[in-house]
Amino acid sequence: MHFAINTPNFGLYGDARLLAELAYEAEEAGWDAFFIWDHIGASWEVPMADPWIALTAMAMRTQRIKLGPIVTPLPRRRPWKVAREAVTLDQLSGGRLILGVGIGSDFGREFSCFGESSEDRLHGEMLDESLEVLTKLWSGEAFSYVGKHYQLTEARFLPLPVQQPRIPIWVAGVWPNKKPFRRAARWDGVSPIAEGRELTPEDYQELTAYLKTQRQSNEPFDVIAAGHTTGSDKVQDQATLQPFAEAGVTWWQEAFDWNYSLEQVRTRIRLGPPTIA
Repeated sequence: MHFAINTPNFGLYGDARLLAELAYEAEEAGWDAFFIWDHIGASWEVPMADPWIALTAMAMRTQRIKLGPIVTPLPRRRPWKVAREAVTLDQLSGGRLILGVGIGSDFGREFSCFGESSEDRLHGEMLDESLEVLTKLWSGEAFSYVGKHYQLTEARFLPLPVQQPRIPIWVAGVWPNKKPFRRAARWDGVSPIAEGRELTPEDYQELTAYLKTQRQSNEPFDVIAAGHTTGSDKVQDQATLQPFAEAGVTWWQEAFDWNYSLEQVRTRIRLGPPTIA
């Protein structure tokens, strides 16, 4: 199991310099990755950092840890712009980017505020097309594409990503809805959530079993969980993590939202990742 820190990109964390410092501290303390949210806001009365610029600052302050947005809503971004940003960040970081993607939500009016549709079905279609466009652009080969939502004519992007055959893609999904997990099974990992509650080890047993029925590849596949460990009580942390590991979880995120103070986050970072037998 690998261990990551996960924070928002707004409020206390709406400062790219601060996120870069926290990423540096996480690397020094032995964490494997630092992931941030991807929100653009609407009428939100909080500071906010662009996630890609923040991730760039974080890459410049670190040398080893993985970095990425968990997750970026591709339907509110141009896939060719994300393709260019992702390769640039992968090159800059020496191949440390993980791209988390999802359909997004209009809970905070991040679609409707700007006159865009909030329909999930539409966003699912756009996400599937975006992923196809992204990976073709990452190939370095010239191609044309005609989809329902995106059209490209003789497009070719260079350079290639450092990571081959591609930058890892983790797809978000709300369990127990099956369609997002069928989508995730085609890629490199899944970042699941549930509505109104935390996912349990039993949920992970069910969703990993379902993913196995949908996978067409024997390549490694990452499964991400989120929660909290102490960093100081090894017995308690082992008891927290072991059921998730047995259920197939490969990444554990210490997940912090706007309710946590900077002091709390820094303290947990500096205690280092938990250990599991």
